[in-house]
Amino acid sequence: MAEGSDNRTEAATPRRREEARERGQVARSVDLSAAVVLLTGLTALGIAGPSIVTTLLSFLRDQLNDMPLAGAIDLDGRTTAAVMVRTVALATGPLLAAVAIASLVANLTQVGFLWTTHPLTPALSKLSPVKGVGRLLSVRSLFQLFMNLFKLAVIVAVAWLVLRRRVGSLAMTIELGGWQQLAISARVTWELGLWIALAMFVLAILDYVWQRYRLERDLRMTKEEVKEEMRRMEGDPIVRQRRRQLQLRLVLQRLRRDVPKAQVVVTNPTELAIAIQYERDKMAAPRVVAKGQGYVAQRIREIAVEHGIPIVERKPLARALFKAVEVGQEIPETYYQAVAEILAYVYRLAQTRRRAARPSAA
Repeated sequence: MAEGSDNRTEAATPRRREEARERGQVARSVDLSAAVVLLTGLTALGIAGPSIVTTLLSFLRDQLNDMPLAGAIDLDGRTTAAVMVRTVALATGPLLAAVAIASLVANLTQVGFLWTTHPLTPALSKLSPVKGVGRLLSVRSLFQLFMNLFKLAVIVAVAWLVLRRRVGSLAMTIELGGWQQLAISARVTWELGLWIALAMFVLAILDYVWQRYRLERDLRMTKEEVKEEMRRMEGDPIVRQRRRQLQLRLVLQRLRRDVPKAQVVVTNPTELAIAIQYERDKMAAPRVVAKGQGYVAQRIREIAVEHGIPIVERKPLARALFKAVEVGQEIPETYYQAVAEILAYVYRLAQTRRRAARPSAA
């Protein structure tokens, strides 16, 4: 049985977040991008607007003054059109560039760089009329409708406050006429747009916070889902335990096979154990046939005792050999002298034991 949303008490795992991002499921407010673009455009227009108007009026005046000459030189008007396009592009280019950069920054700030075609993939489930009606009547859709109406009310209220304060200036334009009327109307329109853009920006920030909260809530997982995620990422715990048991079994089999070949076991004394084999006629240098720490070191010592192999405690040498030499490798020349002293001690010990055993044998 599927668990309800009330049971989704765990934060989303990194893998779940990554999969959601690949599906295009990210926190993004369309209103925030629109508000940033509108606010940037109006701000840039307020700064560069007079210069743009002056440039375009100057160009228009020059063209009107030179119209007969231009017509005589270029009857189809292509030169005039080219000059006009270049003039308009140079005048409005910084404004358009600022708007484009603002749009890019607004989107990258919200979701970063993301390229996915998953939202465009057709889904037959979306064509179901029953599910469509369910989505329209869901709590989320009704809440979104309420938020849209609230945003509209705020924008209308801001516009009404601005126009009420500027109604006197607009009334004066009726008497002024001409360029002054146009300038005052443009100023009031720009101010109205700027205040609306500021209101939209504040509302968009709140909308983005809501989108992030809703995404985090949608991505929450049940405890069972987290366990299943861990199984997928790291493997089933039972399988991992069986794998470790199998690996340990193989290690112990190698120990029972190789440790009896050793001439001595060097210990730390309980943490590490290194079994060393050396046969003068067959080997150029002593070789590590087994090594281990913890439980494996304990098993090496037990097997050594069972087969009568001497165990010598040399802490620094045991640590050095454990780190520097792998199983099956010969001991480096750096440790020849230390290992030779141990082997000499073991040979003397073996000779002493043989001498002590002869009288009793007789």
